[in-house]
Amino acid sequence: MFPTQILSQAARVTLFTRVGCGLCDTAKHTVTQLHKRRPFAYSECDIMLPENKSWKDVYDFDVPVLHVQFPKGQNTSELSDPKKLFHRWTEQEVEQLVDEAEKASSS
Repeated sequence: MFPTQILSQAARVTLFTRVGCGLCDTAKHTVTQLHKRRPFAYSECDIMLPENKSWKDVYDFDVPVLHVQFPKGQNTSELSDPKKLFHRWTEQEVEQLVDEAEKASSS
């Protein structure tokens, strides 16, 4: 299987964060450690940027927040409802959500 095909079927992980947040820095480190070991699509969303105001309205007092989603069917642009982790989590908790997302996408 080609790497791009693997990533198109992989979990989508989004970290909602803000600059100067110590919990966010710890959360980012945890997620990036897992990302080094296994493939998944990873992105970060700084809720303080003007273009992310809608996320700031939702998560202003809750960052860091982690969303784990998977592509629905063959349409990789449509994603499942997110499974979420708030504030503090371990690498194992993130990996468990990624596993669940990938199992759900393959069924």
